[in-house]
Amino acid sequence: MANIKSQIKRNRQNEKRRLRNRNARGSTRTTVISARAALGSNAPESREAVLKAISALDKAVSQGVIHLNAASRRKSRLMKQLATVGDTSANEAGSGEKAAKKKAPAKKSAK
Repeated sequence: MANIKSQIKRNRQNEKRRLRNRNARGSTRTTVISARAALGSNAPESREAVLKAISALDKAVSQGVIHLNAASRRKSRLMKQLATVGDTSANEAGSGEKAAKKKAPAKKSAK
């Protein structure tokens, strides 16, 4: 146990922060797990579950609970799983925009 007054206060602050971070990290982990479960079962609400998980990850980053790169990695993996599942609403929205923006390759002129 610390004898210094400032260290005693610091220990109290650390304990409060640890509990706060633990709650935020746990709820974020729960939403990510539920999103993965929805993706695994091809549930129709899988897109909403993934968006909710991404929102929870962003919130955890803003609170300083997890690192920005860790959240980005997890969001990327979730979106990759969502794309491979073949969610029709995500594919229709994404493929239509990409197809419209795709240009024909430029022809080389013979000189």
